[in-house]
Amino acid sequence: MATPTKPKRRARFVAGSAKTAAGTAIYLDERLPFGRWLRPQLRKLFPSHWSFLLGELALYAFVMLVLTGTFLTLFYKPNPDVAYDSVVEISLDVRGGLLMRQLHHWSATVFVLAIVAHLCRVFFTGAFRRPREVIWMLGVLLFGLALFESFLGVSLPADQLGMTGLRQAQGVLSSIPLVGTYLSAFVFDGGFPGQVIPRVFVTHVLLVPGILLAAVPLHALVLTWRQKHTERRATATAEDKVTGGPFFPYFAVKNAATALFTIAAIAALATLVRVNPVWEHGAYRPGAAPPSAQPFWYFGVLDGAQRLVPPWEVTVGGFTLQPGLWIPPLILAVFFGALFLYPFAERRRTGDVRVHHLLDRPAQAPGRTASGVAVITFFTVLWAGTWVSPAPPAVRPQASFPSEGRAPAALLTVPADVYEAVVLALRIAVFVLPPLAYVLTRAVCRRRDRST
Repeated sequence: MATPTKPKRRARFVAGSAKTAAGTAIYLDERLPFGRWLRPQLRKLFPSHWSFLLGELALYAFVMLVLTGTFLTLFYKPNPDVAYDSVVEISLDVRGGLLMRQLHHWSATVFVLAIVAHLCRVFFTGAFRRPREVIWMLGVLLFGLALFESFLGVSLPADQLGMTGLRQAQGVLSSIPLVGTYLSAFVFDGGFPGQVIPRVFVTHVLLVPGILLAAVPLHALVLTWRQKHTERRATATAEDKVTGGPFFPYFAVKNAATALFTIAAIAALATLVRVNPVWEHGAYRPGAAPPSAQPFWYFGVLDGAQRLVPPWEVTVGGFTLQPGLWIPPLILAVFFGALFLYPFAERRRTGDVRVHHLLDRPAQAPGRTASGVAVITFFTVLWAGTWVSPAPPAVRPQASFPSEGRAPAALLTVPADVYEAVVLALRIAVFVLPPLAYVLTRAVCRRRDRST
C-alpha cells in the first residue's frame, strides 16, 4: 500500500492563495454586493466595428499624456528666467528626457487627431441624436479643452516659437475694445511677457487637466456605459435590437490590443521623428523675428485665418480698432458654439424628437453631410494659408550683432509678389469652395440615397 506524500510547498502556497482569494471575495460580496452588479456589466454587449474604437484611441493617448507630463513636471522650472534652460536641460541632459518630450508631443497630436476623427464619425452618422446630446456636448468641450491645452504646452518652453504665439494672443486680447488692456494685464500680470509662464504652467498642469480628468471618464465611461450603444444599419434593422460581443472577454481584449497599438505607434513616432527642437529656435528675444517653422496642424487654422484676413483698421472717436484681429477667434467661437448646440438645431429643423440607436449612412442625411463637408473645406482653406510663407528679405548682419541660430525652414517659401497672389487666391477660395463643396456633396448624397 502506497504511503500518501505530503504536497510540495509550491502546491500548498497556490492552494492557500486560492482559498484566501475566494474567502476575501465572498467576504466583500456579502458586505458590498459587487457580484450582483458586476455580472451583468461583464456581459454588456459592445459593437465590433473598428470605427467605434476611435474614442479609445483618444483615451489611451490621454493616459500617455498624463504619464509623460508627470515626468516632465518633475524637471521643468516655471520661472520666466530659467524656463527655456530647463527645457534644454530636459532634452539634452536628463536621461530619457528628450524621449519623454517627444512622447508627450506625439501623445498630444494623436489625442487631438483621434478626437477629430471620433467627432466626424459621430457627426456624419447622426450618433449625437437623442438620447446622446449630453455625450456630444461633453465631446465638444473635450475638443476645445484639448486644443487650448496644446496651445499652453507649446508655449511653456519659452523659446522664440512659443513666445511668439503668446505674443499673438496678447495682441488679440489688447485689441478688444474697452476691456482689452485689462484682460491682457490680468493674464500677463502687466506688460508682455510679464509672469505669463508661471500662469501658463499652472493652467496647463493643474486647471485644464483637472477638468479633463473629470470630463473624460464621464464622457467615455459613465454616460456611455449607462446607455445602449449605437448600431450600424448593416448589422441591425430595429432601434431596439442589441448586437455585438460581451465586454469580457471580447471587448476587453480588443481594448487591450487598441491600447498596445496606440502606445506602440506613439513610441515609434517619438523615437523616429524629431519635433520642436527648442535649442534651434533659441530663447525668447524681444523684437527678434519668429523662426520660420510651420504651426502644428491643429493651430494652422487660426494662424492661416490671421494671414488671410486683411489688416483692417477703423478709427472711432479717436480710437483705432483692428477688427481683422478679432475675426479668427470669432470664427472659432462661432464654430464651437454651433457644434455644441447642433443636436438641438437639427432637431428643431427636422422636427425629429424620436430616440435613435441606429446610425445613419452619410447619404441618408444629405443636408448634414453636405454641411460637414463644407465646414471641413472651409477650415482646410484656412489651414492652407500656413503652407506658403514669403521669403525673408536678404539682410547682411553687422559684425557687432550675433547671428541667429538656424531654425526649421517653412514648408514652402516664395517671393513676396507670389505670396500676395497666393493669399488673394485663398481669400477667394474661402468664399467659393465651401458652398461648392456643399452643393456637390448634397447632390451626390441624394443620388446615392435614391439608388439604395
